[in-house]
Amino acid sequence: MGGIAATSYMQAMDAPLYNDEILRLAVSIPHHERLAAPMASAEKRSPICGSRVTVDVNLNASGRVAELGLLVRACALGQASSALMASHAIGKSPDELAAARDELTTWLAGERHDPPEWPGLDLFTPALGVTARHPSIRLAFEAVAQAAAEARR
Repeated sequence: MGGIAATSYMQAMDAPLYNDEILRLAVSIPHHERLAAPMASAEKRSPICGSRVTVDVNLNASGRVAELGLLVRACALGQASSALMASHAIGKSPDELAAARDELTTWLAGERHDPPEWPGLDLFTPALGVTARHPSIRLAFEAVAQAAAEARR
């Protein structure tokens, strides 16, 4: 990584972990109610901080997410990540959701330099060096990928 990309990366790493955009997202989670009769549900919990995200999904006839419901009991980072996931999960296939989960995991682990393709995840660049916060950021993506895979069965 060099030049402008390295400079932008270093500036992002110096940004505050809990910034205005994180806090805005944390209070604006779409689909924030559980579904009455989901095809599948998954709950993920961070053992480090106790954050918890439950995701319900219904798939349409073509196997894509048609309905989504969430129960989020998490820190601001977990809430913001849940908001980003929920804002773009409708219409995604289980495979696309699993890919997003995997891309987020490898990026947070430092195994890739570019943020995942999922809209908005670059917001978490300041958290890359704060590994204790990674489980909270991954919760919603792990839960939605699991629920969608189970609903497909």
